[in-house]
Amino acid sequence: MKKAASSLLRTLVRTGKRQSRSVSKIVTALFAVPAAAKPKRKRKPAAKPAAPRARATTSAAPRTTVRTVPSTATHVPPSPGKWLASHFSAPPGVGRPARRMSYWLYLPNNPPEDTQRKGLPLLVMLHGCHQTATQFAQGTRMNQWAEQMGYAVLYPQQLVSVQAQRCWKWYDRATQEGGGDVPVIVGMINKVMTQYAIDRSRIYIAGISAGAGMANIVALNHPQLFAAVGLHSGPVFGAGHNTIGALGVMQHGAATRSEAAAHEVMMRHPQFPGMPAILIQGEGDKIVRPINQLQLARQSRLLNRLSTEPKITHKPQGRGGRHNAHQLHDFYEGRKLLLRVAQIADLEHAWSGGDPALAFNAKAGPDASKMMLEFFSRHQRV
Repeated sequence: MKKAASSLLRTLVRTGKRQSRSVSKIVTALFAVPAAAKPKRKRKPAAKPAAPRARATTSAAPRTTVRTVPSTATHVPPSPGKWLASHFSAPPGVGRPARRMSYWLYLPNNPPEDTQRKGLPLLVMLHGCHQTATQFAQGTRMNQWAEQMGYAVLYPQQLVSVQAQRCWKWYDRATQEGGGDVPVIVGMINKVMTQYAIDRSRIYIAGISAGAGMANIVALNHPQLFAAVGLHSGPVFGAGHNTIGALGVMQHGAATRSEAAAHEVMMRHPQFPGMPAILIQGEGDKIVRPINQLQLARQSRLLNRLSTEPKITHKPQGRGGRHNAHQLHDFYEGRKLLLRVAQIADLEHAWSGGDPALAFNAKAGPDASKMMLEFFSRHQRV
């Protein structure tokens, strides 16, 4: 009897060690920082001053000086618009202490003429884990596209005092229901809208990975504020609820919980107006696996009350590997495109068409920043 019990105990210990090693490997894979591609060395002109670093200002109002984004990718020219740094001080809320969150704001240099009458459209961009707001701006090249298309872009930055890897807590139940950092981000948007000429009918929010998860949460809790949402490599909404649960969602999705979460949103907002969405996902992503995009698409079809079959477009690989082969699944209501699902072959956990000199960015397209802005331009809140 003792021998059998001893054998059982050894088996349990070995099983526990294997499970511990498996969890450790998953955590390492999910939160380790991938090595950034090294840019080619170039000769620097003599006596060229270094680009100034963007920092949060100490005053409540943003500075009006133009700054370039600090970056190791010196071959990417700065955009000509204003690059402003400031912060938002949020009062304490239920279960949340007072917070002072930094943000950066890009204002285009030559906005379209109609913005003088209506104001600029505003895009809110939420970075992923192990990223800063300025790295996200540089890696996605969103400011360059915003300059061309006449968008203001707001980049909030998660506090390391809230999450050591600067991850947004998309898996937290209270955050999913509109608490946590949600009111801080919304308060920041309201501050920017009072200081600059922003078109309140054209406000959008987007992000990658944990930032995509958080962008979705903010949009679904404030559907009247946002005209559309863009999610790149994002986890499905409404599941996780702790760190281990979050890892499970990123690897396996949320099963039947995904549809239940969408129904709960509509119960909290009986007059839910729908939320147009563009979902971009790499088929080679092992961090946030493609099952999440499939379940996000189901949620979006429910939230936008879509029952029609998608129009599918196949895009072949570009010459010289400049663009990965990809498919677009477009869901329409009449002639209005409400949901675009982009599935990109070979893309791993990185922003498609980004600056490969920074982590979490892939050189090969399609260009996710351009795709998002073109999708957003179709939508506005009435």
